[in-house]
Amino acid sequence: MKKSWYSVLMCLVCLCGAGSVFAGPQGESAPAAPQTITIKMASLVPENTPWGAAFNRMAADWKRITNGEVELVVYHNGIAGNEADVLRKLKMNQLQAAVLSTLGLNTITPGIMTLSVPFLVRDNTELDLVLNDLKPELENQISAQGFYTLAWSKVGWVKFFSKAPVFVPDDLKRQKLGTDENEPALMDALKAMGFQLVPVNMNQVLINLNGGMIDAVYQSPVIAGGLQLFGVAKNMANINVAPFMGAVVFNGAAWRSIPEKYKPELIRSAREMEQSFDTSIQALEDEVIDTMHRYGLVINELTPAQKQLWYDTSNQIVPSFMGTPVNQAMFRRMETLLKAHRAGR
Repeated sequence: MKKSWYSVLMCLVCLCGAGSVFAGPQGESAPAAPQTITIKMASLVPENTPWGAAFNRMAADWKRITNGEVELVVYHNGIAGNEADVLRKLKMNQLQAAVLSTLGLNTITPGIMTLSVPFLVRDNTELDLVLNDLKPELENQISAQGFYTLAWSKVGWVKFFSKAPVFVPDDLKRQKLGTDENEPALMDALKAMGFQLVPVNMNQVLINLNGGMIDAVYQSPVIAGGLQLFGVAKNMANINVAPFMGAVVFNGAAWRSIPEKYKPELIRSAREMEQSFDTSIQALEDEVIDTMHRYGLVINELTPAQKQLWYDTSNQIVPSFMGTPVNQAMFRRMETLLKAHRAGR
């Protein structure tokens, strides 16, 4: 970073042997140059993705808005650790901000996993509806735990990828379903729905599919494409299982350290990033599915009656999850909103 004019002038005074502090015309000490506030932000997202690029743009935008007083340094690719590590570092102020998934956010405020109840929210329109209603409450709950929510992001939809076609729940029950132990709410719900669950390391999914340890997985199409899972699990049931969500959060001390005069523009920049996510993720997901289809993925199109079987199966098990991790009040609120929406009210 270049030295301020004041720092350069002070060096010249020292070199000339001056023994007193430089004073301005009124005999007062010149004000010290503003110190740079460095915000270290952790992200599990690879840098070479639309999200990674958006975070880099936001960092550049913040530097411009604050004339360099606030420097946002993004640690991409999970190099700051997993979400448990990141949360611990946030609390210790070793990190000042982080991009957290629904799982990480649920650690801050239990109940947020209600958004991921299988087949509760069924498309992007419904997701927008519940988020617009719940965000203020969720942000208040996060704030009560000492964090500030800067922005939310949609990360796509979980879908089933399988070796044999899946149209109805019984089709999936005949296959071994690989699950991620880091997603307890979804895993427990699928277990209650009667599926054969096999906990696997998500980094070893392709090996487990090839070796026959598992026959199917639930995963984001973007990740399934990146990991080349469709080469073995050649079928994708075209039904949204649950949404992926994320948010950018600050620890409270770091957010308070930023001068108030800059915050409206910084928030505006973050909201623009949030909106760009909404546009880019759907386009990216559609593009990835189309590419996988061209290279052999079979898209199993479900009839309305087949989709209803999934919804009915999920509805039967939801009552057993009320309390933990599903917040009953939040679930009922979402259910009421969605029923009215689907009825056209």
